[in-house]
Amino acid sequence: MCDTLVATPSATRDGVMLFGKNSDREPNEAHEVVRVPAKQHDEPTVSCTYIDMPQVERTNAVVLSKPFWMWGAEMGANEHGVVIGNEALFTRVDVEKEGLLGMDLLRLALERAATADEAVTVMTDLMEKHGQGGDGGMHDEFLYHNSFLVADRKEAWVLETAGEHWVAKHVEGVYSISNCPTVSDDWDRASDDVVAHAVEQGWCDDADGFRFDECYTDSIYTRFSDAESRRRCTMARLEQREGDLTVDDFIDALRDHGDHGNGDETSTYRPDRGVLGVLGSEVCMHAGYGPVRRSQTTGSMVSRLSAETTDAQFMTGTAAPCTSVFKPVWVDTPMPDTGKSPTDEADDESLFWRHERLHRETLRDYPARIALYDDERDALEDEMVEGALELAEGGASSKERAVYSEDCFERAETATEEWTRKVADAPVESKPGFLFRRAWNEYNERAGLRLPNGKL
Repeated sequence: MCDTLVATPSATRDGVMLFGKNSDREPNEAHEVVRVPAKQHDEPTVSCTYIDMPQVERTNAVVLSKPFWMWGAEMGANEHGVVIGNEALFTRVDVEKEGLLGMDLLRLALERAATADEAVTVMTDLMEKHGQGGDGGMHDEFLYHNSFLVADRKEAWVLETAGEHWVAKHVEGVYSISNCPTVSDDWDRASDDVVAHAVEQGWCDDADGFRFDECYTDSIYTRFSDAESRRRCTMARLEQREGDLTVDDFIDALRDHGDHGNGDETSTYRPDRGVLGVLGSEVCMHAGYGPVRRSQTTGSMVSRLSAETTDAQFMTGTAAPCTSVFKPVWVDTPMPDTGKSPTDEADDESLFWRHERLHRETLRDYPARIALYDDERDALEDEMVEGALELAEGGASSKERAVYSEDCFERAETATEEWTRKVADAPVESKPGFLFRRAWNEYNERAGLRLPNGKL
């Protein structure tokens, strides 16, 4: 389960495009941030997660936030200022066992497109030619179709798919997507047979009665994703600040724990609530016990795109944005050294797993322990964002920005180590529920992660 949001230039304080996404996957499904330089290709094919397909002559430089095990990515940006995030969609159309994952389509579009409009065309053409499908889960089989939010410096599109069938809509102002269709009969582009197929299947009587969201969605799976609640939450936050939105607003939205932007509930939020119910409306998602509580925010990204200044991406490279620091990266500069690429096994040589000690120690007593460092987190992050935007607006060289990014990652690592010690030394005032602790102890055991204080 995921959430992706956008604000076009008319809705932001500085007249820039803002974009953000949380990627929610299995708790041990480590994310990594990678940069792939632009490249000329001689090889005839590219190997995606499950299938090979024809390669193009040149691919764009991209920076990606991705699950470690797949070729594709959950979110990313390219050298032309195109950004994309995807969401799982549960539809009435059968998912093929083999094909392009939504994450593969996302990366292919970033590597091949120079505008958001072109990215929509790249994805829909590839989808219709090569098929959409394959197992999107790391361990348990997880089959789904996809929706995408696509933006560049000037415009944004939402693309929603069901197999080879799709609709796309140009969006203006603020918009967010979750794990439910949002396009009804107001699309701007569509596959040739999207209406005819729905009529043939008896999902609507005729073309006049066609609504993509009503006809194609699988209502049961969509309901249990609780996507509509989370979308209401992100839209409420964006609408409250529309016309004055900033990078900080998007970071705050990705950290939302169900307060819908109506106040800081950090001191009262408990991630173990509702462990036997549906996921809840938390955008910053923490896994729990039960089949519908297995999703955890494993990576987050916020982008600021501007025709006047250098684009800036802010990525965590770590799970749980409420316990993480958003750090600046640029498509045209090398990535800071974050250590080994992660796997689903704990490894202190990888950024993701070094941070997990802080995240999972915080879960022992979330309200008390997050309060030990959230103000310091905000102050450090505010300083990093402000510095990055000054560099972007001041025309700093790629070398200067690379040095700054490296310094930000190092400072975040130092702070994380300090916060981990502080949290681990703090007494537990209120343990989370038994089932929640049992679930996380199992996640830790599977990963081979030993916490300073043992089991939760």
